[in-house]
Amino acid sequence: MNDLEAQPPADPTPPVAPEQPSGAALVSAPFYEPGPPPKMAPPEPPPPLPTMQSEDGRVVLTDTTLTVRGRSFLLLELERAELTPVRWILWYLLGSIGLASVMIAFLQNWLRTGPAMIGMTLTALLLAYGHRGTNRLRLHRLGREMVNFALPGDTAGWQRLTAEVNRRIFRVHDWAAREAAYVLAAADEATRQAAEAAQAAAQAEAEGLQPDN
Repeated sequence: MNDLEAQPPADPTPPVAPEQPSGAALVSAPFYEPGPPPKMAPPEPPPPLPTMQSEDGRVVLTDTTLTVRGRSFLLLELERAELTPVRWILWYLLGSIGLASVMIAFLQNWLRTGPAMIGMTLTALLLAYGHRGTNRLRLHRLGREMVNFALPGDTAGWQRLTAEVNRRIFRVHDWAAREAAYVLAAADEATRQAAEAAQAAAQAEAEGLQPDN
């Protein structure tokens, strides 16, 4: 038998318990005490914007209202505005079909040159009138049905005015949201102060009712 086999096995190392935090460490740790929420400053109103209107005076836009063809809307009741170019399909089809018919009749010698030129001119005017069409302004109202208006003229100018309308609608809604948040925070603060005052009064009353030793 070897010497190594004769030796008894070594005892395993006992597990070491984790060190418990001492009371001094608990006392020295910072104690968090929630304080009152910071007071919110009342929101400042946005700076005033100049009044805008279209060249024909059919649309007037102010800080708070939008007037279209004499009908006024509050920007706060609007969700958004969108502009869509609309072609007058009836006049467009009548002009194109009439122009094609006059040209075919002229080429087949069914019409003379004078009547053919007059017919081509009239049908070309109908075609141009239908192709020009109009611009449809659609106002989306909060919780109510949409309102549509027809606005003739250059589409680019109406698109710029519609973009400004949407920008002011967002501006008014943002201001209303910030003002509502301030009012809600003020109401919560007043409720908290009332609850603290009631708790302090109840505690003082309970201390007053205790018998003296």
